[in-house]
Amino acid sequence: MVTLHNGPTTPTQDHVQATRQRIDAYIQTIASSPDRRDGAFPYYLFHDAGTPIQGTVLMFHGFSAKPHQMSRLADYLFRNGFNVYQATLAGHAYRIPDKYWPQVDLKPEILNPLREKVGADPVLQTFLANMAASGDASASTLSPLQMAGLIARLSQLEPRLLDIVAAIERDNDPDFDRYFISSHLAYLTDAQARLDELEAMPGPVYTVGLSVGGAVALALGAKNPQRVAQVVAFAPLLEVYGETRERYVNLAGPLDIREFGWDDLHFPLGCFTAANRFGAFVRKGDNVAALQPKPTLMILTENEDAANIQTNQKFAQSLGHGGLLKTYDNHYLYTFPSSALVPHPMVDPLERSQNMSNGYWKPMYQEVFRFLTQTEFQGSSLEQINEVADLPAVPPV
Repeated sequence: MVTLHNGPTTPTQDHVQATRQRIDAYIQTIASSPDRRDGAFPYYLFHDAGTPIQGTVLMFHGFSAKPHQMSRLADYLFRNGFNVYQATLAGHAYRIPDKYWPQVDLKPEILNPLREKVGADPVLQTFLANMAASGDASASTLSPLQMAGLIARLSQLEPRLLDIVAAIERDNDPDFDRYFISSHLAYLTDAQARLDELEAMPGPVYTVGLSVGGAVALALGAKNPQRVAQVVAFAPLLEVYGETRERYVNLAGPLDIREFGWDDLHFPLGCFTAANRFGAFVRKGDNVAALQPKPTLMILTENEDAANIQTNQKFAQSLGHGGLLKTYDNHYLYTFPSSALVPHPMVDPLERSQNMSNGYWKPMYQEVFRFLTQTEFQGSSLEQINEVADLPAVPPV
């Protein structure tokens, strides 16, 4: 086990070489697969042996995206004294989500009869055929009214389905395993393997993630208290946004309805169901208790359209309260107001999401640096788009 250090540490040639070898071996397993996904390989930015570093940042991108999603932040932290390992979420290095990505499915004895009923229902067949023929993401993404209608139709076909779904809607319900097969915990086991690849690198590890990657960063911090020093989570997906959307994800997810991800990649909705289920796992009491002594920074936005912002805010608040007489002051939460017109906080400055971009990205990067190096955070810096004078400058686009 590597001991955490309060100040900079200096990796030797042996430290750097051993770490590179382990990561390169993992990358080679992806490269040798015919199912590899172009542009989704993990990568690392390591300083030369003998160079003092602040520690190593282990980063996780968002659902259906790729490691380069946070490349600007990675480059900024590397320029300012950190080693960086940009990992790929479980299965996301491969282009066949049905085969590789974590999923939730109904057990065959429940799923097969339901599929027969769906196949025999002319209304649903027309609806699903229209979705399949849409050809673009906007047409195939359902509105809340369409989601509600689909839920109602499925419930008519199989009245006990709502009872089954209750087992997935209640956090960590013991009946879940009666009805579902799920690989949602692969998000943790795969991330743990990426953390283990850093075993030879001295100094602290800081986990940073966006969306599902944010949930992964929090989970790793909870499960590795002696190795992970601090956690940064941008809009972590701890619960799907909106009650109708969440019920749609949980109810229709196992039926192989497909949605679009980055690069027009099609994935079964059950993959998103698994991400939602993993978020519920992260919110378990033992994980909250494990994170309470560990400094965390969560950055959210009121314009969120994926993660439930109220759930995230409640989770962040729970980290600071360990009981009636116990509080922790090492947790920070900042929420961009709707007027800031920020979509997910880690959107690249050259990209748009929901017709918005993040004009506050430079001070946000700087405050992440302040948090990682000083365990402090000044939310007022994110109320204006100018850089913070007392922190390292951010390279222009």
